[in-house]
Formats: sequence, C-alpha cells, structure tokens
Amino acid sequence: MSGPWRWIPPLAGSGPFQMALDELLLDQAVAASTPQACLRLYSWSGPWLSLGYHQRHLPSAWLTLAQQRLVKLVRRPSGGRAVLHGGSLTYALIQPHAAGDRRQAYRHHCRWLQRAFAELGQPLSFGTERVVGESGSCFARSSAADLVHGNGAKRIGSAQLWRRGVLLQHGSLLIDPPRELWWQLFGGPPPDLPALPEGGQALMARLRRAAEADLCCGPLQDRQLDHQERADLQRRIASQPTVELEPTHGPSRA
Repeated sequence: MSGPWRWIPPLAGSGPFQMALDELLLDQAVAASTPQACLRLYSWSGPWLSLGYHQRHLPSAWLTLAQQRLVKLVRRPSGGRAVLHGGSLTYALIQPHAAGDRRQAYRHHCRWLQRAFAELGQPLSFGTERVVGESGSCFARSSAADLVHGNGAKRIGSAQLWRRGVLLQHGSLLIDPPRELWWQLFGGPPPDLPALPEGGQALMARLRRAAEADLCCGPLQDRQLDHQERADLQRRIASQPTVELEPTHGPSRA
C-alpha cells in the first residue's frame, strides 16, 4: 500500500454515528484492492460512555445514569474498557497491511501523538500495566497501549481491532474531563493531568502536523464523506443493535 493517507475533517456526532463510521472505513479498507490509510479526529455530541467490544457486565450505577439520561452508552468495535467521551478528543486511524505485532503497532502508531505533546512541553511515555483502583474505566489502567505523563497520569488511552490484516486503532485524548460525571461512573476523580497550553482548532492542527511528520510520512489528503459513504453510514446506524446490559455489583471487566 502506498500513496497519501486520507484525512476526514473533524465531525461531531453521536456514539452510534462515530462508531459506525469507523467500522465503515475499516470495512472499506478490507474490501478494497488498493486500500487507502485514513486518519480522523472527532468529538462526541454530549457525554457518551463507549464500551469495549468484549465488555458485557456493567455496574448498576452505569445503567441508572443511562436511564436518567446523564450519559449514553455505545459499544466500540475495538477492545478495552469503558471510555467516557466528554472533555476529550478521539482519534481513529485505519492502516492496511500494518506491520509488526500489536505492541509494535501501538508504538509505531502513537509516535505522532508523542511528537505533538513533546512540542507542547508535555512529553508522554508508554504505560506499564499499572492499575489505579478498581474501576471499569479505561483510564484506571495504563498499559503498553497507553500514553502517560511523568506523574503516571494517563492522557491517551488506545485500543485496536484487526480485521484481515487491516488495523483500526482508536484513542481517546483527555483534555478537560467532566469531574462530577467521572466520579458518578467510576467512583473516583479523573487523572491528574496538567493543563494544556492550547486546545480546540490549534490542538487539532498540531496533531495533524505531527501525524504528517511521524505517521503518514507526507501530507494528508483531505476528502470528506461522499454520497455513497453517507448512505452506507445511515444504513449502518439504523441497523446497529441496542447495547445489551447486564448489571453487576462489582467493577466491570474488559
């Protein structure tokens, strides 16, 4: 596979919209004779809790918050634990013919994120399987898939899905997570993160430049969703199954 990576301009949307789009892009790359790698950054409309693909048994408190419409639930195609999407930025990259094993893939596909944060004066390193308390939160654990500050606070959590040699890598970048809702969901505070010197469009522009330097090896090719992709996306959203929830008394396990 060669040629420029595709860049889909940032889109805000619901959990079902974002997850259906990422899986659509993955399936396109799997089916294509000459697949194109793709990167996008996006935000979520309202607070959503995304569940890892294998995460089935959930605390009853999560169900109560969902019933009260304080948070909405959606299932990711990728693995890992629950991620609260609020005060954060999500990335998704599609890489056909990704080389190496999973650990190597994380290290290769996170270098652009490390570059961007090093430029901000906040270098990030990979986690070491450290668990902070008992929680179903992705951010309660820092593994070799995650990027943390020097104090151990996890800034970016990532997860993967491989399908016929094509990699989908998801990541959530915490900026200003909602403290009260975090406590309600996970029984503790969000990570103790240093404030970022920039956010919004400036941060996204920096991330894009870092990706062009350390991920895509050249300029990204801007290409919005076309008519066929939008139609396929709407069909996928309409056919998405409802998240089936099984409450437990203990913390959720991925």
